[in-house]
Amino acid sequence: MPTPNLAPHIHLNVSAALDEDIRDGDLTAQLIPEHAQAQATVVTRQQMVLCGTLWFEECFISLDPDCTIHWSAEEGELVQPGQQLCEVKGNARAMLTAERSALNFLQTLSGTATLVRRYVDAVAGTGARIMDTRKTLPGLRIAQKHAVLVGGGNNQRIGLFDGVLIKENHIAAAGGIVAVLEHAFRVTPPHIPIQIEVETLPQIDEALNAGAQLILLDNFSLPDMHTAVTHAAKRAELEASGGINLDNVRLIAETGVDRISIGALTKDVQAVDLSMRFG
Repeated sequence: MPTPNLAPHIHLNVSAALDEDIRDGDLTAQLIPEHAQAQATVVTRQQMVLCGTLWFEECFISLDPDCTIHWSAEEGELVQPGQQLCEVKGNARAMLTAERSALNFLQTLSGTATLVRRYVDAVAGTGARIMDTRKTLPGLRIAQKHAVLVGGGNNQRIGLFDGVLIKENHIAAAGGIVAVLEHAFRVTPPHIPIQIEVETLPQIDEALNAGAQLILLDNFSLPDMHTAVTHAAKRAELEASGGINLDNVRLIAETGVDRISIGALTKDVQAVDLSMRFG
């Protein structure tokens, strides 16, 4: 999927986060002299893939346009525990007010990118691609999909508007695999991908015979995945989904599937451990 322009999404995310936190004003920051200047450093306490630098910067610059941020690491870089990520200089009140929101973005998006990198490393050399899903944190879909790319993964459709995924309930409501695919090919613009979910090996035959080019194998066992790959014989791209974790993802990739989609990449987020110190 084409990557959207991040700028408007960053602005919306940051505006919402700051409004949620500040409302009528930061009652604690008013204890600091109005024109006092400060500097601070951000350090990671764990190994991580750095992600979310643009969201982090926007939090500070939106409150203090003269704020300066110098990065010691780059977006997408694997950094080690104790490593300094950046130095921030600016108005002390603005920096203290922006701190929590800025760190929330950096911790969350770095957490997503770090997890994605683990999955990507786990399947290295197999040819399988790690894919995201729509199981994202509300309001942060574009941000998290950016983090998936930064971690080395791949994006699928952003939402319901830019891709067709025909699931079990769609098939049942439309009258079967053949009927729903015929309808999909008839009404879907050529540039929109059409994917259909199957739950059994016989359904793969139905989908292939109906012209499916992208087939989602829902909760298939490893032996059935091997069979599906052999049977499809590259007539369609096959994507594994359901019950996938770091313990089994390599085995799944070695079946020969083309893609592996994992909702946990973006829905089961563990923020990385960062520290911001003023001095």
